[in-house]
Amino acid sequence: MKIFKIAALTAVMTAQFAFSQFKQSPLPYAYNALEGNIDAQTMEIHYSKHAAGYVNNLNKAIAGTPQEKQTLYQILSNASKLSTAVRNNAGGHYNHELFWTVLTPQKNTQPSSKLSKAINDAFGSMDAFKEKMSKAGAERFGSGWAWLSVDKKGKLFVSSTPNQDNPLMDVVEEKGTPIFGIDVWEHAYYLKYQNKRADYLTAIWNVTNWNEISRRYEEAVSAKK
Repeated sequence: MKIFKIAALTAVMTAQFAFSQFKQSPLPYAYNALEGNIDAQTMEIHYSKHAAGYVNNLNKAIAGTPQEKQTLYQILSNASKLSTAVRNNAGGHYNHELFWTVLTPQKNTQPSSKLSKAINDAFGSMDAFKEKMSKAGAERFGSGWAWLSVDKKGKLFVSSTPNQDNPLMDVVEEKGTPIFGIDVWEHAYYLKYQNKRADYLTAIWNVTNWNEISRRYEEAVSAKK
């Protein structure tokens, strides 16, 4: 009987470990911290329901598969070989983990001098970049994301992806390291903005965390040297 209990306990612990490889990071601010731009109800549902669902479903989808022992980067970079469930939920988990960090209630954050120069070099000006990024989000048909990424040469580019795909995946046309992403799924904005996605995209710039985007930029560039 004692051996049976130990075996049963071991099985439970193993199952728990198998379903807990990836975890959701704490939201770095209160649900209402971005009010005026993103409402508290949207943030709570987005974080605690949608994003939580991605990580939970990812862990279930990879249980007992080779992906169970891989990093999120390894999983994403081989997206073409994944099941739909793993691809969608791995992308959803990564995308949202990035998304929370590139937003902030802190007012008037500014890009670093290195990032400012890179933006000017790539797009001509900050205003031109914002216009291009917002356009990428506005013109994404259906659900998806707009991205600012660093390519393999260390240059910035703007792109958009459908569903929960991102530039790390081997299935996208423009590959790179994302440093800023805007979620244009309706659940990210519909309670406040309804069908006015363009208004949501305008508001995003009021809560953009340039400190974090700058950090990600410099990290991405250093990794490519």
